[in-house]
Amino acid sequence: MPTNKKKTQVTASPERRRELLATAAEVFAAHGYNATTVRRIADEAGLLAGSLYYHFDSKESMLDEILSAFLDELWEGYDAVLASGLGPRETIEALVTESFREIDRHRAAVAIYQKESKHLAVLPRFHYLTDSQQKFEKAWLGTLERGVGSGAFRADLDIRLTYRFVRDTVWVAASWYRPGGRHSPEEIARQYLSMVLDGIAVRV
Repeated sequence: MPTNKKKTQVTASPERRRELLATAAEVFAAHGYNATTVRRIADEAGLLAGSLYYHFDSKESMLDEILSAFLDELWEGYDAVLASGLGPRETIEALVTESFREIDRHRAAVAIYQKESKHLAVLPRFHYLTDSQQKFEKAWLGTLERGVGSGAFRADLDIRLTYRFVRDTVWVAASWYRPGGRHSPEEIARQYLSMVLDGIAVRV
C-alpha cells in the first residue's frame, strides 16, 4: 500500500550525473518533454526506471538542470563578449561564434530550448527562461542599434526583423549540427557571418 516515506536519493558521481543528463537531453530533444517518460530515459541509460529516482527526483528536475546549465554557460560567454568593448560588427561576430560553440557543447539542450521554452516558461520552475529571452533580445537589439547609430550597419536596416532572422537562422542549426563533424563551430560561424555581413553574390 502507498506510504508517505520520502525516497532516499543517492548522490551520483559528477561524471555519472553528466552522463545521465546527456542521455535525458537527447531523449527530450528527440521525443519532446511531455511525451518523454522516466522509463524511456532509464531505458536509454541502461537503468531500471526506479533506479533513476536515486539520482533525480523527477524528469522536471532533469530538464531544469539541462536548460540551466546550457543558459549559465551561454551567458558566461555572452557577458564576456558584451563587456569586452568591441565595436558593433565585432560584437555580432563574437556573439554568433559563441552561439555556435554553445550548439556544439549543448546541441540537445538548444533543441529542447527551441521547441519547449515557450510553454515551459509559464511554469514557476522555469520562469528564468523568460528572463533569459528578454536579456538575449536586449543584447542583440542593442548591438544592432549601436551599429546603425555608428554607421557600421546600414541606416535602412529593420533592426527587429534583422534580429529575428539572425536569431532563428543561428539556433536552428541545432537541428542538423552534429558535434565532431566535418566543420568546427568556429568554421561554421565564419561561413555564416560571411553570408550575413558580406552576402553571397560576387561584387562587380
